[in-house]
Amino acid sequence: MFDGDYRFAANQRTQWRSVTVPYSTFSLSADAYQPFQKENIGAGILINHDIAGDSRFRTFQVNFTGAYYFKPAADTNSLFSFGALMGFTNRYIDYSALYFDNQFDGYQYNPSLSTGENFARESRAYFNLQLGFAWHKKLAGRNYFNSGIALANITKPKQSYFDVNSIQLDRRFNLHGTFQYALNTEWELIPSTQLQIQGKYYELLFGSQLRYILINEKGVYRAIRAGAFYRTADAGYLLVGLDYDKWIASVSYDINLSTLVPASNYRGGLEFSLIYILDVFKPQKIQHRICPNYI
Repeated sequence: MFDGDYRFAANQRTQWRSVTVPYSTFSLSADAYQPFQKENIGAGILINHDIAGDSRFRTFQVNFTGAYYFKPAADTNSLFSFGALMGFTNRYIDYSALYFDNQFDGYQYNPSLSTGENFARESRAYFNLQLGFAWHKKLAGRNYFNSGIALANITKPKQSYFDVNSIQLDRRFNLHGTFQYALNTEWELIPSTQLQIQGKYYELLFGSQLRYILINEKGVYRAIRAGAFYRTADAGYLLVGLDYDKWIASVSYDINLSTLVPASNYRGGLEFSLIYILDVFKPQKIQHRICPNYI
């Protein structure tokens, strides 16, 4: 659901630098609208790489996505889509970087002592499946509404490094919605919300962006954005961005508001994102008429 043929995105996030070894997340993605001239089809690839904590707990994911979209009627402004994500995840932990109680000799930490732990493995790999449904509704003028629902971790893959079969990755539900409302010819208000539920945990995020359009002419689009969001019982974050023709760039910063404040001093995570949308030139087919020969 983007205006173009191909979309490329990069995202980098660093969190908890003020508290401990910073958590670092990097993502790359590419998706296509009607690849290989297949109507009503979308396809893409998503790569995530995450490193967290002293053990440098690493998560690497390669996911392939596909979607089918359609209009329920030719004269409607609604667009529906069904999507699936299938991928491979590998997780690895470095036990040598961790300290254990058994390695305290009564006076100090002694790395030569046994940890007293019997880990069955250092890595785990699994297949994952996600399904989703989305609805896009175009309203009057520049106004529109997006919403969707998705279910992740459908296969509930095993997670234990002790090979305990009962420890699985809980399924995760995701609900989201975005509304764009044009206040006038220059200003647009874009509120959005997202709810995620996984096991006994949940996360609710809500807020809004405000966009000011500098130039909106044929082939030229320039706009600046700013926004504020709140993530329940955890953090608020501020966002600024620039839309420059087919480029979309954003920077955001988390302000920690949880019980970790004494350690974090309200400092959370810094995040950068960059998107480029590519339009492929499609020459029009011109049919030539052969003039009759006259003698």
